[in-house]
Amino acid sequence: MFEPLKGVRVVDLSQVLAGPFATYQMALLGAEVLKIERPGEGDWTRAGMGAPGTAPGSVSMNYIAHNAGKKSLAIDLKVPGGLQAVHTLIRSADVMVENFKPGVAERLGLGFEAVKALRPDIVYCSISAFGQTGSLSARPAYDHVIQGMCGIMLTTGTPEAGPTKVGAPYIDYATGMNAAMAVMAGLLEVRRTGEAQRLDVAMLDTALSLMTTLMCVQQTNGTVPAQSGNEAWSGSPTSGAFQTADGVLMLAANNDAQRQRLFPAIGRADVLDDPRFSTAIAMAENAPALRELLTTTFAAAPALHWEDLLNRVAVPAAMVRRLDEAMAEPHTAERALTTPLNVQGAQAHAPNLVFVADGDRPKPREHDMSLGSDTETVLAEAGVDIQALRGAGAIP
Repeated sequence: MFEPLKGVRVVDLSQVLAGPFATYQMALLGAEVLKIERPGEGDWTRAGMGAPGTAPGSVSMNYIAHNAGKKSLAIDLKVPGGLQAVHTLIRSADVMVENFKPGVAERLGLGFEAVKALRPDIVYCSISAFGQTGSLSARPAYDHVIQGMCGIMLTTGTPEAGPTKVGAPYIDYATGMNAAMAVMAGLLEVRRTGEAQRLDVAMLDTALSLMTTLMCVQQTNGTVPAQSGNEAWSGSPTSGAFQTADGVLMLAANNDAQRQRLFPAIGRADVLDDPRFSTAIAMAENAPALRELLTTTFAAAPALHWEDLLNRVAVPAAMVRRLDEAMAEPHTAERALTTPLNVQGAQAHAPNLVFVADGDRPKPREHDMSLGSDTETVLAEAGVDIQALRGAGAIP
């Protein structure tokens, strides 16, 4: 079994998406993740937060997808006994993750210096919208706000349609993966130096890094990317989106070798002898004519016909699918991206690790996902006085 983080304890003080998704990756890799939640409420996503779809019982799919397999501890950080209990847990932890607005952790007594005093070799990861430094650091934000701010919405869609948001909270997810990578690098650095590591992961940094080439080109020569709709990144006239008889085909014939296979396969071998398209320069000069030729050809048959035909000759092509169609593909099932879990007597799917290691794709552990289900067990193992905490109102 692939468990590189087995034996690592993570105190997770994050909620909603980016932070919980980061610690979820750690749990899939074998870490013990202690999710600290507010008594009576828990993570905001327990109630759904508008996430689409249904969920079993009182636990939302939004919560399940980012927190399956973690241990839930219901502790009130604003009660002195609760804070002390979390301090006790931190002393036994290797990693702490928080996604409070910058400055809040310090006010709660959980800032880096306070935590470092408890555990001198801790990996301390802060996740925020804009980072721990910079003139915007105090601002709050969510994924769609960052999408609007980073520039991606004015590269997506068409000028006629206006700014277009990516349909999933991809910046949150990418930030979570970024944070998980940072934590694993931090663990290696602790092993090398023996010293605590402070990690600062920001959503805006991540969003801009997801457009690395565009960001660097803009900084180098001032070029601002335009909204390019469904056109290919390569700009090749033989790549992009083409309407077929029953749907849209995404085609990627970016180089000459691919084009040499493309045209005979679609019954247009004559194009290879046409002087208008004989060189890359000529093709660029006559791109509208070539696009029209391809558009007419592809409109004569269904998208799956072209997808199958072109992939047989090693020309990348795929029909545009809905999510349910993508999930229904045998290949998707063979790759085992999700696992069905029993959650409060009903079945719900949770994501597996995003990559395969030595043939293994780690899955979330079946675990009681009720709020505070592990509070007493974990705190008792840590030597904390449960009755005193309950009497102080720190735990339910």
